Amino acid sequence: MMGLARSTYYYNPVEDSRSITDEVLRDMIEKVQLTFPGYGYRRLYHHFLKQGHRINSKRLKRVMREYNLYSCLKKWMRPRGARTLIQLRHPNLIKGLKLTAPNQVWATDITFIKLRYEFVYLSAIIDVYTRKIVGWSISKNLGHEFCLESIKLAVKKAKPPKGLIHHSDRGVQYVCEPYVQYLLDQEMKISMSRPGTPQENAFIEAFFKTLKREEVYFKEYQNLKTVLKHLPNFIEEVYNRKRLHSSLGYESPVDFENKILKLKPADRPVQKIWGKPV
Repeated sequence: MMGLARSTYYYNPVEDSRSITDEVLRDMIEKVQLTFPGYGYRRLYHHFLKQGHRINSKRLKRVMREYNLYSCLKKWMRPRGARTLIQLRHPNLIKGLKLTAPNQVWATDITFIKLRYEFVYLSAIIDVYTRKIVGWSISKNLGHEFCLESIKLAVKKAKPPKGLIHHSDRGVQYVCEPYVQYLLDQEMKISMSRPGTPQENAFIEAFFKTLKREEVYFKEYQNLKTVLKHLPNFIEEVYNRKRLHSSLGYESPVDFENKILKLKPADRPVQKIWGKPV
């Protein structure tokens, strides 16, 4: 009746992704992730489809990988560089442990910092006994290199004794060959929390919460220049030297550490890590 071909009637006006260059697609993904930082390639595929762009999911993954457009969710953490994994599982060695001095347990993790047009990532290492940040590093991608840089910095500054427990989650950065080999070379014991149990790494998570509430969100970080200008001062001067911690008897980590080191080992307070030993 209308004089239209059947194919014309059923035509779906979805744009062919081949007309979109990788550079344009990168900008499209960045724009979406500013509003939805947790979107991975699956949600991005359906988001663009609703806007009339049918973009192959494999291409989305490739472009996101090439331009470091990771979701803020940990399942998108991927090692860049050395990818060999030595051992994926290590037991949790710190549950129920009683600490009596600094440099007995270090805990580490990664967090993302959302800026105006991009993300940057922070690797930090905390001394569980003193709550002092002993090493940290910033990166624009989630490769293992910046995690390795933070642990090397911590070792250089603190010079920990042999047998120190290094506690982390099971992220690929912490099980890749260069990172694990460095821990073994330093004669550290490797401890890991179970999947999906952030409470087993609560000490570093608490630091990240403080960092974002009292620094990043408060000052509204806009770009990497802002991060490099303000973050070192907050970690080294404000958090480590000035901020009072209720768990330390309202002392700063540095003051608490200095006070503890003046006491005999028998007179030092004992801190027990939550949970039963495994």
